[in-house]
Amino acid sequence: MPVSRRELCALLPAVLTPAALLPVLLPAEAAATEDPKILPSAMYPFEKLSPHASGTAVIREVLKGKLATGESLEVHQTTLPPSAMPHPPHHHAHSELWLIREGTVELTVEGNSTKMGAGSVGFVHSNDEHSIRNVGTIPATYFVVEIGASAIGG
Repeated sequence: MPVSRRELCALLPAVLTPAALLPVLLPAEAAATEDPKILPSAMYPFEKLSPHASGTAVIREVLKGKLATGESLEVHQTTLPPSAMPHPPHHHAHSELWLIREGTVELTVEGNSTKMGAGSVGFVHSNDEHSIRNVGTIPATYFVVEIGASAIGG
């Protein structure tokens, strides 16, 4: 029995509907058990974050993995002594967000510098050249939130 194009097009919604409903039918918890890198809900008390030195910086890794919606996410806390930079200006595919906890830093993005103190937030778009330096007289501590495909290990 031949099927016309019109009849085939009429069947298309019935074929596509189950695939469209799959994310609704498969809750995030089930997806998390299938992929061990999917980040579960969790708390990260400061006293449980192990510090390690990287050049002049002291870094505390907070979390690294994927969200249930597919984005890669990494969060770490960095403390820099006065006048220090964690690394030279650079760029990468993922975006970054800085949350300044204490001290004064200078963020430079694409050659434009801004001084920022406690409570300030900076953002750099994917592939923009950027750097951060402690320009204050006390250690500067900030959180880095990396978002995007290269955030894990990038």
